[in-house]
Amino acid sequence: MSQINVMLVDDHAVVRMGFKLLLESASDIKVIAEAENGEIAIKTYMEHKPNVVVMDITMPGMGGLESIERILAKDSNAKILVLSAHEDSVHPKRVLNAGAMGYLTKRSAAEELIKAIRMVASGKKYIEAGVAQQMAIQQLSGDQSPVDVLSEREFEVFMSLAKGKTTNEIAESLFLSPRTVGTHLYNIKQKLNANNSAEIALIAMRSGLLEP
Repeated sequence: MSQINVMLVDDHAVVRMGFKLLLESASDIKVIAEAENGEIAIKTYMEHKPNVVVMDITMPGMGGLESIERILAKDSNAKILVLSAHEDSVHPKRVLNAGAMGYLTKRSAAEELIKAIRMVASGKKYIEAGVAQQMAIQQLSGDQSPVDVLSEREFEVFMSLAKGKTTNEIAESLFLSPRTVGTHLYNIKQKLNANNSAEIALIAMRSGLLEP
């Protein structure tokens, strides 16, 4: 197999360094670029055109979901593997809908990451077994998570609210105005039939997005 050029996108330099060391233990993988947020990821992708992008989805500023869509809008052949701390079935469904080719949790990364990158580089989809099982069970039971009705930006605001962040903190971390966050909050409450942040947190727990 020829060399697979990889770009790492994660807002923690230590995490990127750890994964870079892990990946470069494989003779056919080389990390050629890194980015710490979505905005930089798009620019860096266009400069380096890596074979595979390994991307976290929870980052300050532009989140991973929006970054995936923007990279694919610029290059429809981009191969993106999401590496996330989220172990629920909602996040993987969202990233695959956005156009990513794979989903792997950080917990399994040490054993699975090299294999996942090789599969995605060859044009195959890769979903970690435990996550795929959860998604299949959810599909079979026909349970639509209430958060499936939210837009990508609403979903990011929803997750921040569920974790107890204030409107101003969310505005700062997502680079939005407090007024825009307020509009998203209003839409989220309408769509989910929730009256306050406590109910939003409860919905997140029921959907497996937050630890109780």
